[in-house]
Amino acid sequence: MTDNARPDTGLLEAVAGGSHHDPHAVLGLHRDADGWIIRARRPLAASVTADLADGTTVPLAHVHAGIWEGRVAAPGRYTLTATYEGGPDHTADDPYRHTPSIGELDLHLIAEGRHEELWRVLGAHVRTLDGSAGVAFTVWAPDARAVRVAGDFNGWDGQAHAMRSMGGSGVWELFVPGLGDGETYKFQILTRSGEWILKADPMARFAEQPPATASVVTSSAYTWGDDAWMAQRAKTQPVSAPMSVYELHFGSWRPGLSYRDAADPLIEYVTAQGFTHVEFLPLAEHPFGGSWGYQVTGYYAPTSRFGAPDDLRYLIDRLHQAGIGVIMDWVPGHFPKDAFALARFDGEALYEHPDPRRGEHKDWGTLIFDYGRNEVRNFLVANALYWLEEFHVDGLRVDAVASMLYLDYSRNEGEWVPNQYGGRENLEAIRFLQEVNATAYKRYPGIAMIAEESTSFPGVTAPTSQAGLGFGFKWNMGWMNDSLQYISRDPLYRSHHEGELSFSFVYAFSENYVLPISHDEVVHGKGSLFNRMPGDHWQKLANMRAYLAYMWGHPGKQLLFMGQEFGQMSEWSEGRGLDWWMLDQPSHAQLQSFVAAMNRAYVAQAALWSRDSDGQAFNRLGAPQWNPNVQAFARRDWHGNTVAIVCNFSGEPISHFELILPEAGVWEEILNSDAVEYGGSGVGNLGVVQAAADGHATLALPPLGTLWLHHRTDAHVPRTAG
Repeated sequence: MTDNARPDTGLLEAVAGGSHHDPHAVLGLHRDADGWIIRARRPLAASVTADLADGTTVPLAHVHAGIWEGRVAAPGRYTLTATYEGGPDHTADDPYRHTPSIGELDLHLIAEGRHEELWRVLGAHVRTLDGSAGVAFTVWAPDARAVRVAGDFNGWDGQAHAMRSMGGSGVWELFVPGLGDGETYKFQILTRSGEWILKADPMARFAEQPPATASVVTSSAYTWGDDAWMAQRAKTQPVSAPMSVYELHFGSWRPGLSYRDAADPLIEYVTAQGFTHVEFLPLAEHPFGGSWGYQVTGYYAPTSRFGAPDDLRYLIDRLHQAGIGVIMDWVPGHFPKDAFALARFDGEALYEHPDPRRGEHKDWGTLIFDYGRNEVRNFLVANALYWLEEFHVDGLRVDAVASMLYLDYSRNEGEWVPNQYGGRENLEAIRFLQEVNATAYKRYPGIAMIAEESTSFPGVTAPTSQAGLGFGFKWNMGWMNDSLQYISRDPLYRSHHEGELSFSFVYAFSENYVLPISHDEVVHGKGSLFNRMPGDHWQKLANMRAYLAYMWGHPGKQLLFMGQEFGQMSEWSEGRGLDWWMLDQPSHAQLQSFVAAMNRAYVAQAALWSRDSDGQAFNRLGAPQWNPNVQAFARRDWHGNTVAIVCNFSGEPISHFELILPEAGVWEEILNSDAVEYGGSGVGNLGVVQAAADGHATLALPPLGTLWLHHRTDAHVPRTAG
């Protein structure tokens, strides 16, 4: 760069104080009319020299306010040596001799909101620049007057490490030689009002363990071993594959385990239980453990509570190698107001919408992203891609989608602003969801984007090309509410509420659904699934088995929160582990065995998962006998294999229940929730049901029991009813 004159004292003082937006315009190597000049900031130094690459030394003279300068014959690499009275000499590379660590194309894409790999250019990255190893710091803070990097390396005083503004992009940059992995840091930001605030890096890929809040420089050295899994995933459509999800909160599944420690026991347990996937409650960094991870401050940083990012990579890699898919909860709907994080990041509303009628969640005490701002939308889209790319997760379950879709969500009249057409839909959030889904599926075929969406918003799983939101799946909250209400009733009165179970069949094929019994159903005074069930201890467990077998047979994928597979009696708390001791009780161990057997039978029968969203592969069964306590339906795969699910939710066995099955011949009883080995009473059909030529069959239905019957196409077909 060319200088026509020495900077004035005001500029020198601003640079010396670390409050100038372009310290590189003064510091570093510059050309003026008389040749080349080096300027450096070394307050309190007794002398400063520039040590050139050819071995010569050039003394610098003090100019003003700790700024030194000296002339050199030609440009080139140099280091600076400062001496101090009564102290040791200090030699270091000069951050201000380096060219920008971020390119013009990256800045353009950031401003346009189209940088799909944002994490590669923003944040802190160990790099070699202009021949020097160090860390490149880059942050988006468009409203800042100045930005500095502070950390352990400079005593948390960023005056010596002021960043330069990269113009209208709002990005600030500084390369600091000599730093590496493990350095802690934050950004000191001078706001428009003249206040210095200290902020964690929004793009940090690692953070200190809470309650500490600094960001940590990190690089990945992990080598993945899941190539076979990833190749097969790319050829698979999740909607037509089995998906039986074990949802868990990592910290309370088995407390005290790190990411690496958990690999063996988690794989062993999930494999034994037959689940196809695990779903982790959010593992992005969050300051308050009681939020379960749903109030995120570090969207790009796996929580350090359980280890480093490569440790999480190890866990996911091991799960993949064991044939287990991994879904991660993702929270783009809101973020907390913690002063060290995203809230008013550069002193102004930046990540949040500036209008509190659109930028605050009153119920949750959190802030709402400004989905209409290019850079904010880019931050979130890239974050979804980051988890899919860097951690190989197989899907993201997107939290609280309903709160994003509606401007009047949980707001009274006068507390919200309509969209440009006068409606209540949040058009910017809708466009964001469409973009993140379309981009994720384009880049990572075979993954699953899953919406927690509790309203009747149309087309949640319709393609974006058809004006849908583009999700792969939607949680079926209506089924969950209705079925839990039904199953909690005394069997004596269930016959009056049959519609609570059957209504879901009316809309079961309108979206691609996941049936969730999630963490939300076992907290906040709701109790456990076990305690939702009526009756004595035996009846509660029988109800659970019958209900889960009905759920697994119902069209849609399945999700069950940890502990419910063995009938935990107490309500879940993140502050303690599951009640594993309950497995010492035979009846609860039998429930656990039943869930494992059910999962194995489910995976073995393509009829139960290959056509979940195809109404042509489903039909309800009834005549010649109808009983409001009995739910019966059949599922078919593409090859003609059929499974019938027959549920008796009354408290009494039905010894001669007549039913028209969809095929004549032999039906094998592949699952009986009332089997003695699972703690049941043993009512059943001795493993086989015979259907006449017209499908007519007579069944023995167990009390509080569900049967799965598989049509045997290779067996003898009787011509008359036996």
